[in-house]
Parts: sequence; structure tokens; C-alpha cells
Amino acid sequence: MIAHIVIWPILLPLITAIVLMFFWNNSRIQRVLSTVGHGLTFISSFWLAMRTFNGDILTLTPGNWPAPFGIIFVADALSGMLVLLASLSAFAVCVFSIVSIGKGRAGFGFFPILQLLLMGLNGSFLAGDIFNLYVWFEVIIISSFVLITLGSEKAQLEGAIKYVTMNLLASVIFLTGIAMLYGLLGSLNLADLSIKISESNDHGLINIAAVLLLVGFGIKSAIFPMYFWLPASYHTPPAAVSAIFGGLLTKVGVYAMIRVFSLLFIEDEFIRNMLIILAVCSMIIGALGAIVQQNMRKIFSFLIISHIGFMIGGLGLFTPLAILGMVFYLFHDIVAKTNAFLISGLIFKLRGSFRLENLGGLYNRYPFLSIMFALALFSLVGTPPLSGFWPKLFLLQASFADLNWWLIGGIVAASFLTLIAVVRIWLAAFWKKHPDYEAAKKRIVWYDLPRYQKIILLVPIAILTGASLFMGLNAAYIADVCELVYTQISQPQTYIDAVLTNQSNIP
Repeated sequence: MIAHIVIWPILLPLITAIVLMFFWNNSRIQRVLSTVGHGLTFISSFWLAMRTFNGDILTLTPGNWPAPFGIIFVADALSGMLVLLASLSAFAVCVFSIVSIGKGRAGFGFFPILQLLLMGLNGSFLAGDIFNLYVWFEVIIISSFVLITLGSEKAQLEGAIKYVTMNLLASVIFLTGIAMLYGLLGSLNLADLSIKISESNDHGLINIAAVLLLVGFGIKSAIFPMYFWLPASYHTPPAAVSAIFGGLLTKVGVYAMIRVFSLLFIEDEFIRNMLIILAVCSMIIGALGAIVQQNMRKIFSFLIISHIGFMIGGLGLFTPLAILGMVFYLFHDIVAKTNAFLISGLIFKLRGSFRLENLGGLYNRYPFLSIMFALALFSLVGTPPLSGFWPKLFLLQASFADLNWWLIGGIVAASFLTLIAVVRIWLAAFWKKHPDYEAAKKRIVWYDLPRYQKIILLVPIAILTGASLFMGLNAAYIADVCELVYTQISQPQTYIDAVLTNQSNIP
């Protein structure tokens, strides 16, 4: 059945993780099998995404329990694209990990856990009921906690405690909101909840549940003022782990906000105004935090916070152009942030440090490599015609059309501050001379790597840079996908009909 392709992006990582368990002590086989598993997951995700880009909404009900009583997986254009980008990013991280992750971490289950993390991410994007979404969030938390602590270094453990504490708090708040909705409406299915909320008279209690969900998702998305755990933890694990964290984990919270606040709480003006206020604060605070950092990965961590604000601001406006810009920015940011953290890992191998004062001389020594890095880094700024330019343009147009001067000011200020942060990295790492190159050679591992391992490290960065270029140079196609996303989330009845009538389960 065609609908069975919905489950493959979840099932394939699970199968791969189980197979990898049988080769626990053989890291070489684990690296090969994990890469193959990620490749197969990407192929299945690509197939699923192509079906959803035709406007289809595919559903699958395991056990044949009809909605709203049973678990259901749903793939529309938004979830299809996010599953595709998650699988692409995870594949790139896995390839980078072939060289960058040592035998020690591989021997403690890095590659199986990476598969389980991807399973949790894809499960979150495809969940059709709100409790199932919570369960996938817990799979993500458990997997990411293991990944962030592998190696047991002091900085990792400190960052892991902050990370898991705040995420567990978010889960408790999220679960409380779910309990309130279930107690009021007697359902967990998102489509069924949409109907029952529109018919309910308990507006006060439903609004409280909406605020609880906003706080829970806000912590997971690291929006202001619930962001401090992110820059304290994302820079501590290896670059491959930071890459998948920075590219995808906060985006799950953003996706949950989009799904819940477009399907369940459609008319809530208080929530929308609150989202815009939080968005502007996140933009400014995150960008200000980035420009004062000296560690590359801390700079990128603060930029995650800032750029989450762009997406939340678009959701707050909820106009066609704003949603188009928000969704485009979400797609762009997954690729750009994953690539940025991978680049920081490669620069570490080239110069032996993440700190700006210890870097330099990369452009003179590696000019073609530096140009590829420049394309990736300046896409974060929104330099035309790179992928970050178009969603910012759409969001600015939407803000001007709505005369929302606070959001306009936030977008312009955050973009300018992001430019300063990225230029600082460029000047420090690529343009200036290395302060003490001869002494630094002792901690540089690049020269000790075989040629094939150097190529393996470059391949995922080239793939993600190519994906970012494709999104920028083919912005019209991406905008068409984003427009389809807006059509589907602004007309929830299509989603509701697909879920409750199970229309896509046709052989």
C-alpha cells in the first residue's frame, strides 16, 4: 500500500539500530552499516516527500484502529519536507562521524543512538496525535542525552545536566497541557481535537492548556526567556553531535508550535501577540549573545536562538506571506545550522581550536575550501541569492504589510548583528594570519589523516552546501512547496478529513 511509505522513515532507523547492536565491538562495520541505513532512510524520505509535494496527505493507522481511537501517522507537505531534511542532515552527520568519532565513543553506542535519534525526529514530524508527539519527544531526549554525555568530559556532563533538566521540565509542562486537553475534550488525536476545541465552551481552560503547550514547546525551541540551556550545552559534545543538535532538535519544538497553533488554537490573538513579542526578544538577545563570544560553536549556538525568532515571528503574524517566509526559513535553517557546526568541526581539525583568537590563515592555505565555507556561513546572514535571503525578504514584506514595526526592527537588527558575528568568524579563521602556526601544529590532526579520510570529512559539508545553494537558486520551487504548506495549514479541514476518514489508506 502507498500509505506504508509513511512508516519507513521511522522503521528503517529502528531496524538499523537493532542490526548495529549485533556489531557492538566492531566500530568499522558499525560505521558502514550506519551510513547505509541513513542512506536508505533518506531515499524513503525523498519518496515520501515527493508524494506529499503533489498535495497528498498520507495517513497510516497501525493495527487498523480507526481515528481518533488509535495511533496514526500523517504526512503532509510540511512533515514530508521536514522528514526529508532531517534524513539528509542525519546522513551528512553520519558520514562526518565516520572519521570524527573515535573508537571510544563508537564503542559506547554512538551509531545506534544516532539512528534512534533520527527515528524520534521523524516520528515527531509524522505523529498524528498529541500524546504520540510527546512520546517521540521523549525518544529524542533519551537519545540526545546519551549522545551529549558520550566521552564523559567535565564540560559535557555540565552541559548535559542543564540540557536534560530543562527538557524534562518542558516535557512535564507539555504533558500537563495534554492532560488538560484530554480531561476537557476526551481526545488526543490532533484532527479530532481541532473539531472539539472549535465546539467547546471552556475557552478559559483551553487557553490555559494553550499557554502550557507554548511554554513547553518554547523551552524545547530555546526561545526567550527559556533559552539559556542551549548555549551552555550545544558546544560541549563532538562537532557531529552539535551539528545534529543545532540543525534539528530545536526545530522539533518549532514544528510542534506550527502544528498545534495552526490546527488547534487558530483564533487565539493572545497567543499570536505573545509569539511576536517572544520572537523579537529571541532575535535580539540571541544575536547580541553571538557577537560577544570567542568560541565558534557558542556563536552558532546563540545564532540558533536568534534565528528561531524569525520562525516564531512568522507564526505570530500568520499571514500567507509570513507563513511562507517562516516555513522557508525553517527549511533553510535546518541545513544551514547543521552545516555550520560541521564546518566548525572541520576548522578544529585544521587549526586545533574552536576559539577565534587561535585561528587564522585558512584562506591563504585552502582557498577553494574557504570559498565553500563562505557560501555556507554567509547563507546564515541572508546574503543574496543564498538560501537565507529569500525567507527574510518574505518575512520583511509580511511585516511591512501588517505594519508590525517591532518585528521589522527585530528582523533588521538581528540580521545586522548576525552579519557582524559571521564576519568575525570569517576574519578570524580565514582572513587574518595565524597567530602562532608553528606551535599550533602540535595539536592539528589534519596532517595526520589519510587522504581518503580528509575527503570523507569534506563530503557532508559539500552536500549540505549544495543543498543550501539549491534552495537559494531554486527559491521559486521551495516557495511553491511553502505555499502548499500554507494552504494545508490554513485550511485544516483537508487535514482533518484525511485523518478522520483515513482517505489515503488505499492499495
